[in-house]
Amino acid sequence: MTIAELTEEMHRFVDSKGFYREDSHRPQVPRNLAISLVLEASEVLEHFQWGDQLPNQEELGDELADVALYLMQLASISGIDLEQSILRKLGKNAERDWPKEP
Repeated sequence: MTIAELTEEMHRFVDSKGFYREDSHRPQVPRNLAISLVLEASEVLEHFQWGDQLPNQEELGDELADVALYLMQLASISGIDLEQSILRKLGKNAERDWPKEP
């Protein structure tokens, strides 16, 4: 499944919950989605907070999925083609000079 297909599936879910309605108590606007993205990313950190051991894979996977879903939604709502942005950024990074290891 592509990012575009996953994004469509995410939109179907969000719409089914009524979050795209004007009277939604969870307005799906870029500001709110960006905040939610960062909050979910912070929840990923909680799994590593007190140790170096790999956390429960299913729980970590759930948090990573939340991050991905908010990222896809924010990109889509903002009119950004996430697949193209990722490919463009990979190209930029490939040409970037990275610091040498000490």
